[in-house]
Amino acid sequence: MSNSSYATLGTFKLPEINNEPMRNYEPGSADRTKLQAALEELKAQAPFEIPLFVNGEKICTGKFQEQKIPSDHKTILAKAHEADTSIVEKAIKGALKAQSIWETYPFSDRSAIFLKAADLAAGKYRYKLLAATMLGQGKNTWQAEIDSAAELIDFWRFNVKYAHEVYQQQPSKNSPGVWNRVEYRPLEGFVYAITPFNFTAIGGNLPSAPALMGNVILWKPSPGALLSNWIVLEILREAGLPDGVIQFIPGPAEQITETIFKSPDFASLHFTGSTAVFKKLWKDIGNNIDIYRSYPRIVGETGGKNFHLLHKSANVQNAVNQTIRGAFEYQGQKCSACSRAYVPDSLWDEFRELLLQQHSKIKTGPPEDFSNFMGAVIHEASFEKIKGYIDWAAKDADSEIIAGGTYSKSKGYFIDPTVVVTKNPKSKTIVEEIFGPVLTIYV
Repeated sequence: MSNSSYATLGTFKLPEINNEPMRNYEPGSADRTKLQAALEELKAQAPFEIPLFVNGEKICTGKFQEQKIPSDHKTILAKAHEADTSIVEKAIKGALKAQSIWETYPFSDRSAIFLKAADLAAGKYRYKLLAATMLGQGKNTWQAEIDSAAELIDFWRFNVKYAHEVYQQQPSKNSPGVWNRVEYRPLEGFVYAITPFNFTAIGGNLPSAPALMGNVILWKPSPGALLSNWIVLEILREAGLPDGVIQFIPGPAEQITETIFKSPDFASLHFTGSTAVFKKLWKDIGNNIDIYRSYPRIVGETGGKNFHLLHKSANVQNAVNQTIRGAFEYQGQKCSACSRAYVPDSLWDEFRELLLQQHSKIKTGPPEDFSNFMGAVIHEASFEKIKGYIDWAAKDADSEIIAGGTYSKSKGYFIDPTVVVTKNPKSKTIVEEIFGPVLTIYV
């Protein structure tokens, strides 16, 4: 790694930062044709073999982690070589070595890399990113577009904008003969980024946001997003990210995490995932606090139980439309998914009738069919968990399944959008996060 900027040659003004326009992929459009070609190409090339990427070196261990296509689970989309303890230790050592140079890069030079990555994602890699997200993570075209294209691009561009604003936050007063200045230094050590399956954009953001600020990162991607996350890394490398700044280490979560948490140089956790896992990680960090060089920063986004609360003055048709979208887009696999609704008795008859009408129009199937609104859930463990909640609701005396309630994993992990009405405001399905296409209504 070399840094060509040895002096400050100017105070640079950022280019104008705007949200990435979203595309519709309408029938007959060039965008749809190119996306269909990308889908066919990825399916023809599967399974992709993904190496570890440490210190600029592709490493193959021969022990694999597989990513299956959720809508066709007999098909392996990608298989990634797994990291072991020695490779994780090598990644830590290499990252710390890279940091000594990376943290000296002027902000303008670091920013240029991520702005270039955004341009590559918006153009050259857009259809490949979408295709990998659709096939590997089960998203329909629109869900893939707003995630792996628009949101990822916006992260990379707006992170630069907001970081620039942070650096500009300086003391407003100075004592006579004194120039008060604030420096925003990277952490003393490395960041551990654990990313989820459900958003390619988060997969890209969790390692790259701290990297923009001069940090180095060990990135453990989700097994459910291996291919799209590897493409993200390819984009960053093509944009000029130096070796060692982001170390790509898929593999067994517990083994990798245990090795990382034993390192005195562990400086931060950047996490998106389940509440239970995050609590466990937090406890483990606390138990190891005496071995660390500094106090690790813990940044996490976990589960949710989002809801719609209808007022008696609500536009019922609009409420139904937004509830259907909120509950069943991407099979409810979002922390923001509308998994419960509270409807006043005065609106219930109309709400129920319109809800069932809209529900009957939902089409479920593989993402290659652009007419499908829903796809399969991510893997068998998720399928079984969601199935368990549906089976429980079917037997519960206070619950009634008024739509859906069926499922099949014969070809893909498909669960029909399910609507449960409960008499109990503390019902299991109304208080526990399901992370699937199950909506519970309390009237």
